[in-house]
Amino acid sequence: MSGSESGGASAADPRPRLQKALANAGVASRRACEALITGGRVEVNGEVVFELGSRIDAERDEVRVDGVIVQLDVSKRYFVLNKPRGVVSTMRDEHGRPDLREFTDRVDDRLYNVGRLDTDTSGLLVLTNDGELAHRLAHPSFGVQKTYVAKVRGRVTPAVIQRLKDGVELEDGPIRADAAKLLPGGATGSHSLVEVTLHSGRNRIVRRMLAAVGHPVDELVRRRFGPLHLGALRVGELRELSAAERGALLSAAEDGEDHAASGITAGRPGDGKGARGMRGVAARGNPHGRGGGSR
Repeated sequence: MSGSESGGASAADPRPRLQKALANAGVASRRACEALITGGRVEVNGEVVFELGSRIDAERDEVRVDGVIVQLDVSKRYFVLNKPRGVVSTMRDEHGRPDLREFTDRVDDRLYNVGRLDTDTSGLLVLTNDGELAHRLAHPSFGVQKTYVAKVRGRVTPAVIQRLKDGVELEDGPIRADAAKLLPGGATGSHSLVEVTLHSGRNRIVRRMLAAVGHPVDELVRRRFGPLHLGALRVGELRELSAAERGALLSAAEDGEDHAASGITAGRPGDGKGARGMRGVAARGNPHGRGGGSR
């Protein structure tokens, strides 16, 4: 029996066929997944696989499409939340302050937040039931880039932006932004809008950097975490990652800082752009058809 006739497990070998596992993971339709395999765009444990009848161990084998990891375990779920100001980045606050349960009560799985945002900072927060991934991404040794937009007091000049990129000295050591810019139309007589990108996980680092150059922060929003972007997600909304975003996040965690900072975006199978652009993996919101959408 050929791989295209049946993608399921057999009594002799309970492992699923590769194209079946890819389709179940939300990468694309079964037929599109077969085309990805025969086109040499699928790797299993680092080796390109062309055979449609190949079977895999979904728990042990690492599968990549165009170099981007595919999460084969469909029980693992990943979300982004646009966290409002005033909400504590924990699933249960012992002091009774508003916490993340308000936004996750429609999700049956127990979720973990990946790192934290200050109570007075809003923006992108990753939530998942994949505890191992959450721990890896939140570890100080993992330098995932994060981009923030800050409303600061005073008129920010190009010289101030250069200081942020050159580095400033703080009580716990020097720090410099990976990128910084004054946003168009962001400067008024009393305030400026500044975008800052950095990979440090130090406490309140953006606020302290901007205060050190003479521009205290009044409002702060995180717009990007590694390959994930806040986009048009409204404050207080939660959404499940697409297959493309899941792959980008898993690849960032596996491959380290270079992949995390690459600005991976979602694409469509067959456009041939490769892993750097996360093209070749179909983007599907909530690919498993389960509850837990935005609220």
